[in-house]
Amino acid sequence: MGNIAIHGFGRIGRTAAKAALLQNMFVPVSISDIKDIKALASLFAYDTNYGKYPGRVEAGSDRFIIDNQEIPYLNSPEALPDWEALGVDVVIDCTARATTRSGAQAHLDRGAKKVLVSAPSKSLEDCDAILLPGINLDNYDSTQHRIISMGSCTTNALAPVVKIIGERLGIKSGFFSTVHAYTNTQSLTDQPMSAMRDSWAAAENIIPSSSGAAKALKFIWPELNITGKAYRVPVRTGSIVEVNVQVEKSTSREEVNAMFRAAAESEQLRGILTVLEDEYASSRIVGERHSSIIDLPLTQVLDGQLVSVAAWYDNEMGYATRLAETALYLSRH
Repeated sequence: MGNIAIHGFGRIGRTAAKAALLQNMFVPVSISDIKDIKALASLFAYDTNYGKYPGRVEAGSDRFIIDNQEIPYLNSPEALPDWEALGVDVVIDCTARATTRSGAQAHLDRGAKKVLVSAPSKSLEDCDAILLPGINLDNYDSTQHRIISMGSCTTNALAPVVKIIGERLGIKSGFFSTVHAYTNTQSLTDQPMSAMRDSWAAAENIIPSSSGAAKALKFIWPELNITGKAYRVPVRTGSIVEVNVQVEKSTSREEVNAMFRAAAESEQLRGILTVLEDEYASSRIVGERHSSIIDLPLTQVLDGQLVSVAAWYDNEMGYATRLAETALYLSRH
C-alpha cells in the first residue's frame, strides 16, 4: 500500500479520515488545511452529525494524535505541500479546488503520483477518468489515469440505480430529483449569494437547486438520456434521490424490487448498495456507509414502462467512505 494524504479537512475530509481509521484502511501520511489545528482536532473529535470519535484525539503544534498515531498537519494557505518529500502516492483533494485540470495538476507538479478529486470535475477534459466504486472502477488504468474524479455523493447514489435498471430493462429517458441536506456552500442567514435561491437561510427553507450528477452520469454513460435537479432541505445530513425513467422492457414493481435485492447481494455492489424492506424516515440512514439505499416500499411502476425508484444516502458518510476505499485501491494499483 502506498502513502495517502488528505488535503482539505472540512466535512468530507474529516469524515473520510474517520472512515479510513475506524475501518483500518490506512493512516494518512499527512493532513493539510488552512485552519487552526486545534479547531480542526475538536471538530474531528466532536461531530454534530455523528457524535464523539471513539478514540483519542489531540492536537500538537504541527501534528494530530489520533488513536495514539501521530499524523503530521501541514497548514498550507499559500502553497501546496511538497508531496514528493512526503512520499505521497495518492492525494485526496477535499477542497473543491481541483475540479479543473490545472487545479488537480498542481498536486502532480508537487510530486504526488495520483490525485483523487472529491467532487465532479468540470468536464471530461479536466480529469483523466470519472471512476465510481461498483460501477466502473475496474476501468482504472494506472498508466493513463493520474487525475481521478469520483463525482458527487448524488452521483454515487444514482449510479447503481441507473446501472441496474439500464442493464436489466433499458432506459429510454428519465428525470431524477434529489431531496438533499444543506451544505456549507449555503448560508445560515438571508444574504445575497451568487445563486439567487441560495440567498435564503439554509436551515429554514426548501431551496431548489441544480445538480451536477446528470452531467457526471453522462461522463460514464454518454448515451444516457437523463437529467435532474435538487431540493436543499433543512436537515444536516441524510438525503434521498427519486429516479423516474421510461424503460424499454415491460416490467412490474415486484420484478424491479427483486432486481435490487439481488444486486445488493452481488459481489460487485455488496457494501455499496443495500435495500430497506420497511418504512423509515431520513434519520434511519444517518451514518450509513452504503452509497445507495433503495427504499423498496417506495418503488412504483406505471403501465409497465414508467419506473420510479427512491434511494436514500448519507451524503457525507456514504460518499466519504467510498472516497477512502477508492484512495486505498488507487494506492495499491
